[in-house]
Amino acid sequence: MSDIKILDLEQLKALIEINSRINSNYSDINALLVYILESAMRLVHCESSSLLLTNKEDESLRFVVALGPKGAEAKNVLVEKNSIAGWVAENNSPLILNNVSSDPRFFRFVQDKTGYVTRTMIAIPMCVKGTCVGVIELINKINSKPFDNEDLRILELLSNQAGIAYMNANSYRSAQDKISVLSSQIANGSEYHSFVAKSPVVLDLLHIIDEVSKTNTTILITGESGVGKELFAEQIHLKSPRADKPFIRVNCAALSPSLLESELFGHVKGAFTDAVTDRIGRFESADGGTLFLDEIGELPLDLQSKLLRVLQEHRFERVGSSVTVSTDVRIVAATNRDLEKMVSEGTFRSDLYYRLNVVPINIPPLRERKEDIEPLASFFLQKFSIETKKNFRYFSEPAWKLLFDYYWPGNIRELENSIERACVLGTPPFIQVDNLRINYDCQDKKDDFETLTEEVVTESGDRTLKTAVNNFKAAYVRKILNETGWNQTKAGKILGIQRTYVSRLLNELHIR
Repeated sequence: MSDIKILDLEQLKALIEINSRINSNYSDINALLVYILESAMRLVHCESSSLLLTNKEDESLRFVVALGPKGAEAKNVLVEKNSIAGWVAENNSPLILNNVSSDPRFFRFVQDKTGYVTRTMIAIPMCVKGTCVGVIELINKINSKPFDNEDLRILELLSNQAGIAYMNANSYRSAQDKISVLSSQIANGSEYHSFVAKSPVVLDLLHIIDEVSKTNTTILITGESGVGKELFAEQIHLKSPRADKPFIRVNCAALSPSLLESELFGHVKGAFTDAVTDRIGRFESADGGTLFLDEIGELPLDLQSKLLRVLQEHRFERVGSSVTVSTDVRIVAATNRDLEKMVSEGTFRSDLYYRLNVVPINIPPLRERKEDIEPLASFFLQKFSIETKKNFRYFSEPAWKLLFDYYWPGNIRELENSIERACVLGTPPFIQVDNLRINYDCQDKKDDFETLTEEVVTESGDRTLKTAVNNFKAAYVRKILNETGWNQTKAGKILGIQRTYVSRLLNELHIR
């Protein structure tokens, strides 16, 4: 009993203050860990300190916080389990070392990297419910004094408080992440679209989806804008073992590169001006489920490399954080762009393309599967009849002929919009040609389509399909731009694509 000293008044006050501070705010776990180390240094009067967290998978440890003259250089260094910290974590016991260099467990890498010499050290486990989750190291007591049992005693009291605070902070962050996931699901919509089709080509695609959905293989869906690529992605998810997990949608063309990175990977408080709190990204929201990356061709090159790493390693860091997050996500990507051409032009990474294109699924345009027009038109008519509170029975004969003959450059999206407009403007019981508002251009556009096709084949000496398609695309986009007075926003609406993509087409197809 004579060896046990009562805490002096200053130490007691310090511990009470520390306990109050570390349990007052759990929103910033990094700030909490820094304060714990600062408090430890204040209590035992040492030059530097560090906190290492354990990795359950390989039992290694990593410096997450390091304070002192060379602390910044030590941060994120991995330490093997046969080190001093590894011994403390494995045995859940503290160590006092007043001649560190002579200990065979001394991990010299940090010292060699930073040039900061470690002479004395006290290392204590940080425990949560009896399990060591990290190790606190205090290095080089001031005035070259040795660490003693009194230092160990007060640090063990601090370590107990730190473990409880760390557990509470983790629970708080987990709760916040779950709230963020639910908010993300609400914002993206939890309902799935109805899938309507009867054409043989689509039914064959569904058979393929039945097979590939059973695996975790990455899938690339290609096709024109408006063909329903997102609906096929939904079917892949719904028929997979991940069906009861989240299906998260991200439109890569809808956000600026800086916002898109935060949207995908999340960010920590202070990562940028508006980052007032930690936020999880779509990869974390989709953990265990499927992440649908629409318009993948719009992904900036720097984000392409980060996406490739996630596909290869299933790990990433939030923006502004060095903490690695693991995720189990199945990727389904979609694009209406020619990724092979983008690879040859250097605007899309070849390694990412081949990683995404493991199972390619091409969705044909509506004009090539006209068997789907009737069930789709009937479905949309019923849907919008209910929404407009009008009892439409069907389409008039001329209206139906128009629907079937029209070549639908905007595909299913254009068909849906046309029928919604007809239900708003029309009078029951039948949809008339005038209600569809496509009769003024329909035949002319169909004739133009055939004329343009003849022109691009006739005028070009290169008769390969790829060249013919590009020539037709350029001619058709130019025609729509002429009709709209070169208003790219209006042209985009007619073409069923975004204005930014219209601008890109002008450059890619050399339209002037």
